[in-house]
Amino acid sequence: MDADAVAQAIVDVAARLILPRFGRLRPDEVDAKKPGDLVTVADTEAEAALTAILQADDPRALIVGEEASFADPSLVDALPEAVDGTNNFAQGDPRFGVLVAELRGGETVRGWIWQPVAGRMFVAELGAGVRCNGEELGRLSAAEPARGRVPGRLRRMPPPGFDLRPTSRSCAVDYPLLLTGETDLLGFTHHHPWDHAAGVLMLNELGGYAAMHGGGPWRPGDSGRLLFAAASEDLWRRADAALVTDAILGL
Repeated sequence: MDADAVAQAIVDVAARLILPRFGRLRPDEVDAKKPGDLVTVADTEAEAALTAILQADDPRALIVGEEASFADPSLVDALPEAVDGTNNFAQGDPRFGVLVAELRGGETVRGWIWQPVAGRMFVAELGAGVRCNGEELGRLSAAEPARGRVPGRLRRMPPPGFDLRPTSRSCAVDYPLLLTGETDLLGFTHHHPWDHAAGVLMLNELGGYAAMHGGGPWRPGDSGRLLFAAASEDLWRRADAALVTDAILGL
């Protein structure tokens, strides 16, 4: 499928299976994979519907969804896709979205982020830039002080040169804030490929940089304790040096 056809499939599935349940979930439609990590009927049904659409187009494709991989962790070894921000969605918070990424040979080559409530679709293809609702996005530049959205433990003693605020708890919301210049830095203590593959591809296309602490550029499957995504490699290095302490690494 071409990029626009995939984008339309994502929009259609969200309209049919996600948005009608927003703010209307029954208690029996919400479950917990583990404490604090919710899954709803909208997650599982939307993921299954997108999987069916993508596999019908290319039966050889391996589709790895967040909920499917929870049921069968071995799927991640092959690697991607996800409804992101489930906790927000389940609580009636509009900060959620759908993330889809296409990988070939372990490299992300296409990505989509759809924000159903905001009506914003971000699409990227490797080497071809990023579009938001059809409009090309420009290269990134960072403000001073650098505006960051990071977990609470990284905000306890903010160093000079950084204005740090909470994340939205949804990569489908946080990455677009970085892509549109509304923030300069993102910090994460989780690094699942379905959460980051699309956003990191888009970030790279706009001149940004994402890497685990102490590692090289982030790739799906990388492991570590902290992932920073920044508007530039220089800002990434500043943040990694200033925000990461032994106490933080102990997590």
